[in-house]
Amino acid sequence: MKPMPKGHVAMLDLSARELRDRMASGALDATDLVQACLDRIAALEPQVQAWAWLDGDHAARQAQALDAARRAGRPTGPLHGLPVALKDVIDTAKIPTQNGTPLDEGRVPEKDAALVERLRAAGAIIIGKTVTAELAFMHPGKTRNPHDPARTPGGSSSGSAAAVTAGMVPLAVGTQTGGSVIRPAAFCGTVGFKPSFGAIPRTGVLSQSPSLDTIGVFARTVEDAALLAEVLFGHDAGDRATAPAPAPRLHATAMTAPPVRPTLAFLRPPSWEQADADTHAGFEELVEALGEQCFKAALPSAFDEAAEIRERINLAEMAKSFYAYEKRGRERLSEEMRAALDRGKTIPARDYIAALDWPDVLYAGLDEIFERCDAILAPAALGPAPEGHASTGDSIFNGLWTLCGTPAVTVPILQSETGLPMGAQLVGRRGDDARLLRTARWLEGLLSEETAQ
Repeated sequence: MKPMPKGHVAMLDLSARELRDRMASGALDATDLVQACLDRIAALEPQVQAWAWLDGDHAARQAQALDAARRAGRPTGPLHGLPVALKDVIDTAKIPTQNGTPLDEGRVPEKDAALVERLRAAGAIIIGKTVTAELAFMHPGKTRNPHDPARTPGGSSSGSAAAVTAGMVPLAVGTQTGGSVIRPAAFCGTVGFKPSFGAIPRTGVLSQSPSLDTIGVFARTVEDAALLAEVLFGHDAGDRATAPAPAPRLHATAMTAPPVRPTLAFLRPPSWEQADADTHAGFEELVEALGEQCFKAALPSAFDEAAEIRERINLAEMAKSFYAYEKRGRERLSEEMRAALDRGKTIPARDYIAALDWPDVLYAGLDEIFERCDAILAPAALGPAPEGHASTGDSIFNGLWTLCGTPAVTVPILQSETGLPMGAQLVGRRGDDARLLRTARWLEGLLSEETAQ
């Protein structure tokens, strides 16, 4: 029998949905689950370093209150008793939110972010805050990859991806402006889901680039990602990118069998030639294994400019969003941040305004492909997690989908020759998040069955 990893507790092998159901029925107490998570964190945190703030007593008190409410016969929420980790750019009332910068050291918000209010209302336990790259950009934090501490976990949602991968917590929330959910999920070997732009409100979350910033989630299964994301979806008056809409049925839809066997369109995105040999070989094998359920397609040539356009929007808006940080203490910002802000200031207004027209233009170019498939299949990163910690990796295979505002999910179904995880990224139509999650769960299950045979 394979030895269990350090800090292993059997209940932590269960999915978030299984844990939720056991707690709702009284077969498991939230206090026991929280203690199991805290024990695992204590065992692995010296190596992984996923946490920016953690208070076990505070988490235990939340669990005790939820257990008492259940015993009193009160209704339980869809996330009852589930510990959730939050990227340290998401405001939490009376809990430090320091945005990965010394300039915010000791900052304690008075109000929860909108998504935190929704988590609490759903019965989730805010167990702690996870490490982010500086101001959710490029300068890495302290987190290490759970599969190999010598490698990057990705970024900027590094702590959230690593905490879920290491089994410290069943669910986590992050953000993506370029590739900050999909890439760390791929590097760490967990499920990462970036919804359609504007699906989850960003009220109370650090604003870097309002035209691109998107809330995303991490989980070990597609089902769990759907369970968490469904609670977070919906309009909030504080975020103009959100719109009033019926509550989505992400979890129920993801759990249904597709009416017909899904068809995927495999795309080699711009810079495909830069991808590792492991990526080329892995996707060749995956496409072959999918057979008639996958066809090869090509992106319109306009997508060759997508990376430059996304960066132009990101840097111009970041120069404005982070002006106060620069004014307050430019010398305490990283070299990467100072250089990015300087570049953002030089972008002419006409070029920035013109760039804002591109997302809809590019998205229109996907219509012909989406007419023929249930989802687009593409790599989540250039390859497995690179060695070293000076960089969080390249987001070239993520940024074009962030720019287009499409939902994307990475499923950890590929491996490098050395056994490191690699993600297969699925991309859907805007607003078609539920169908995308259903297709991702189908792919997850299909390949799990083949592996078991």
